[in-house]
Amino acid sequence: MSDLKAQFEDAVRYIQTAEGDFQPSNELKLEFYALYKQATEGDVSGKKPGMMDIVGRAKYNAWDKVKGLSADEAMQRYVHRLEELRQKHR
Repeated sequence: MSDLKAQFEDAVRYIQTAEGDFQPSNELKLEFYALYKQATEGDVSGKKPGMMDIVGRAKYNAWDKVKGLSADEAMQRYVHRLEELRQKHR
């Protein structure tokens, strides 16, 4: 396993299990969601959710914003963004 992939998986685990100090905003959750999806599935696909599906539409739009990033670039951004936040909260 590559070093980047290991760092990415550690970062994902941290975000999924973080408690206490780490309370991300909805905007930040969407950013991590989009980078995760781009890293693991590639470019967004499928029909854009309707206006009444506010959460689904927000997720789709966030993922669409990172369209074109390679999996490695998305993983790198995910790891880097988490490190920025952890530095801020120390």
